[in-house]
Amino acid sequence: MPDIPNLPGMGNPPDTPTQLSVVVGRVLKYALRATDGLTVEQLCDTRGGITNSIGWDVWHVVRTIDNIIHFVFEREQPVWLQHNFHERWNLPRVDQGTGQDPRDAYAMRFPPPAEFDEYTRAVEAAVVPRIAAMSEAYLREVQVIRPWGPVPRIEAILHGLIGHGNGHLGRASYARTLFGLPGLPY
Repeated sequence: MPDIPNLPGMGNPPDTPTQLSVVVGRVLKYALRATDGLTVEQLCDTRGGITNSIGWDVWHVVRTIDNIIHFVFEREQPVWLQHNFHERWNLPRVDQGTGQDPRDAYAMRFPPPAEFDEYTRAVEAAVVPRIAAMSEAYLREVQVIRPWGPVPRIEAILHGLIGHGNGHLGRASYARTLFGLPGLPY
């Protein structure tokens, strides 16, 4: 059996905000691992225009986490806009990829992985402690989130950030193996 390192953040207190913050933090650590060791060409490769690139999947995961925690929950400016990543990289200002035309997604070009990771690290620094500080009552509050409709915030985090995010990162993990690189340690 291969030696699989311990998942980051295992064995934390069982309260809901701590668990959610640790697991969202783990998703962001996996996003960083997904880009590790890639060239720009590998980060942006769409297999001849038939699938999203690793860059797109990681960008979409991190943008979704950033957008839901900052803008959707609190109507605050996401890290994406605070740091002008959209301008620096000539990428969409508001869109995060949900419902994006595949041709537009395949055409997106991302900066070198080390630069790209700046955004993931900035979101991790902003979001993980914020989720840890959320109260149980705050997490139970229902709000309308497009395209899902009215959902409790805890469900938005569990589904939109963790479940959905890991689905995209699974695709990135598979794409890494096609490049002969190790996949993610799920």
